[in-house]
Amino acid sequence: MNPTGSTNLICLLGSPVSHSISPAMHNTAFDALGLDYSYMAFDVNENNLKTAVEGLKTLGCMNFNLTMPLKTAIIPYLDEIDEAAALSHSVNTCVNVNGKIKGYTTDGIGFLQSMIDSGITYKDKIITILGAGGAATSIVTQAAIDGVKQINILKRNNATFLSTCEFAQKITEATGCKVFVHDINDKALMEKDISESHILINGTNVGMGDDDRSLVPKEFLNHNLVVCDVIYHPPETKLIRDAKEMGCKTMNGKYMLLYQGAAAFKLWTGCDMPIDLIKATCFDA
Repeated sequence: MNPTGSTNLICLLGSPVSHSISPAMHNTAFDALGLDYSYMAFDVNENNLKTAVEGLKTLGCMNFNLTMPLKTAIIPYLDEIDEAAALSHSVNTCVNVNGKIKGYTTDGIGFLQSMIDSGITYKDKIITILGAGGAATSIVTQAAIDGVKQINILKRNNATFLSTCEFAQKITEATGCKVFVHDINDKALMEKDISESHILINGTNVGMGDDDRSLVPKEFLNHNLVVCDVIYHPPETKLIRDAKEMGCKTMNGKYMLLYQGAAAFKLWTGCDMPIDLIKATCFDA
């Protein structure tokens, strides 16, 4: 559809964003449903996020997505956040609610739906997840709500380690899922956690784009393990390649993007995204 004087602009804010499939995905869906919306991506980082949000407010464009590294940084600039976003301390979708910006997280919903799509069962399982950023905490929160038995979070023992431990305790108390936080640099503990897990998830940006690294030694993987990555660019990170070589079932982040986008689309428009069309045109073409 051609933009009009009343076209609703929806944005993606983050850095980098040039690789994002989101504009093609949402604009295809808008066109298919005849909705007068347009979706664009803007490279915004923590240093200019406040200015960007103020500008969007001024323009009345308060429906937008957040990607790395802004999912936590956005929270101080919002008027309200929903329960899952508050638990995970992460927001990836913002909605204009009567002139105020409300934040939601759809990452966890999207990732778990993509696991179901891939035939991966997670209820009553043990998961180890790498990282504790916005995507990772959203996945942890939704997985705990949806009946995962235990989650091990592996992250650096840095300034945010204690707050991640507090997050884990909060999720345990709220859901009954046991959540532990361990130092990712303790390789013996990493090996133990992975060996006792059914599912391993990379929730960090290590392996994205030209970064050909993995946080997990290949020998820690075994053929009974399901290995997932939130990254979809490239389609195969080093972690996924290593996992395939070890005989693991694998999944990348492309359908997490689809299903988190579908949930955001519903919040903005009240309409269901045409999933089969988007899969065919934006993901499997």
